[in-house]
Amino acid sequence: MYKRQAPNKPFFLYFATGAMHAPHHVAKEWSDKYQGVFDDGWEAYREKVFARQKELGVIPADAELSAHDPDVPHWDSLSAEERRLYARMMEVFAGFLEHTDHHIGRLIDFLEEIGELENTLVMAISDNGASSEGGPTGSINENKFFNFVEDDLEQNLAAIDDIGGPKYFNHYPWGWTWAGNTPFRRWKRETYRGGISDPFIIHWPAGVEARGGVRDQYGHAIDMVPTVLDLLGVEPPTFIRGVQQSPIEGLSMAGTIADAEAPSRRTTQYFEMLGHRSIYHDGWKAVCPWPGTSFAEGHPFGTPIPAQTLTELDATGWELYHVAEDWTESHDVAADNRERLIEMIALWYAEAGKYNVLPVDGRGQQRFADERPQIAVDRSRYTYYPGTQEVPPNAAPKLLNRQHSAHVGVVVPDEGAEGVLLSQGGVDGGFSFFVMEGKLRYTYNYVADQRFHVVSDTEVPAGKHILSFEFSPTGEAEPLKGKGVPATLTLFVDGEVVGSGELPVTMPITIGLAGGVSVGLDAGAPVTPEYHPPYAFTGSVLRAVYDVSGDRVVDHEAELRIALARQ
Repeated sequence: MYKRQAPNKPFFLYFATGAMHAPHHVAKEWSDKYQGVFDDGWEAYREKVFARQKELGVIPADAELSAHDPDVPHWDSLSAEERRLYARMMEVFAGFLEHTDHHIGRLIDFLEEIGELENTLVMAISDNGASSEGGPTGSINENKFFNFVEDDLEQNLAAIDDIGGPKYFNHYPWGWTWAGNTPFRRWKRETYRGGISDPFIIHWPAGVEARGGVRDQYGHAIDMVPTVLDLLGVEPPTFIRGVQQSPIEGLSMAGTIADAEAPSRRTTQYFEMLGHRSIYHDGWKAVCPWPGTSFAEGHPFGTPIPAQTLTELDATGWELYHVAEDWTESHDVAADNRERLIEMIALWYAEAGKYNVLPVDGRGQQRFADERPQIAVDRSRYTYYPGTQEVPPNAAPKLLNRQHSAHVGVVVPDEGAEGVLLSQGGVDGGFSFFVMEGKLRYTYNYVADQRFHVVSDTEVPAGKHILSFEFSPTGEAEPLKGKGVPATLTLFVDGEVVGSGELPVTMPITIGLAGGVSVGLDAGAPVTPEYHPPYAFTGSVLRAVYDVSGDRVVDHEAELRIALARQ
């Protein structure tokens, strides 16, 4: 209910900014404020943050700063150019964070302006530890990570002046990830505290008497909903319209909020992330790192866990930390507490069974290629129309590494037309099918690393036509090497071949993170710099049809022509 419509009714707002997720994008006036701030590097930053955390009392006074991460080079070992690049990436991140904080502040200021701040329960939390998709050198395109494509330091250096702007889908390097999780070890995708610990701020002066305090009781994100319900005195229904509801699995933290000395209600919590496992119980934590305690000491990220390897891990791969005393998981005491460790491993499996975690799957990025259940029935044809919302990537047809074609019905005026017919993906990877200077064109963006172009031999004539392309694989995919199938790309006008070219490499796992399917324009960050978005088609686009059946364009051209004639 809108506040303006019913000013006396309570309101609820879930405000998810997307920050600080990649891409780290912010206007230069925000990032430039931090010029030089990070020039002394990530080790110095960690020391400053660690001291500040103790000063504020947000970590125990006897907490130990975790050791230098084996995957992170020492700042002094880097070249001057590397230090300049990595410092700039962190400047952009910091500007992005301040920009986000500024706009959260605008919301808070508005609540105060309308007299609702004191009686509004505000909860602010991040969703995981700092993220490591940027790799050791940082990245100007996070989509490289998801496709197993290594970053190129020279490319990143060449882009330094435009990092944070619309040209790139940038992410900072591991060193700043590690520093961002001070005082803990490691990062997102792993279940050490660096991957799963988050700041959590609660503000409700009218409902909570405590002010400015710090709480160290154990809690989890699933505890937020029952906490809100408890604070508001709301009992969740067991049935809604005759349908029995799934139980709420969290526990209220209301007692903890009211009393700093209240015991923690959550005594046990399992974690699993892409094969990396851990469990907390009564001040202890067992961790089974996968693919290892670090990449330098283990296996490449995304390495599957065969059954035999899982058995070996359960026998010898678990670590144990007394986190009630060793807050940063710096001292593995598994060897001295074997019986407790065995109990913790058994408890992890009990919790994993209860919450449908099994089987353990460590394939990392490869899991993105798995087909997922869809609300629609499975089919081989997909029809899209212009003037609609962009179809998000997860709902788009699965085109990678398979024969497919697309057909766009158009009307070209006598004076000709130009613009995008069909696009999928964005600046970080994808393809665009368009008309420019009278010619039919197809551009494939391979993770912003290479772009391949196919152009028709003749111009598109005026009138009603079916413009098509056909993607035909010519080899095998090698996903772990960052390579999807090579292919021949053929262009058609009304079923007649008008051009062809080779795509020597394509994306193996995901087309792009920046955009979905758009008909008649390129709706977001453009697939190709050949045009300025949206580059809408200046003729008429009637509809677009994807075909993933494996049929050749010429096999069903007549069918499409009949359908188009009815438009």
